[in-house]
Amino acid sequence: MKRWIALAVGVVLVLVGAVWVLQGAGVLKGSFMTGQKLWFLIGLVAFLGGVVLVAATVRRKRVR
Repeated sequence: MKRWIALAVGVVLVLVGAVWVLQGAGVLKGSFMTGQKLWFLIGLVAFLGGVVLVAATVRRKRVR
């Protein structure tokens, strides 16, 4: 069950990070984060952290 939680957290981080990157880059408009370099960097860290977490969860062997 812990594996599914880690996978879900990783997917959420990837999605939220992608939105923050797009907002920080000014692609998605309508937020206080639009065009802010700080949110671009925070989103990039969240996105990459999510990718690492998903990859580690998928690669990990199932323990019984």
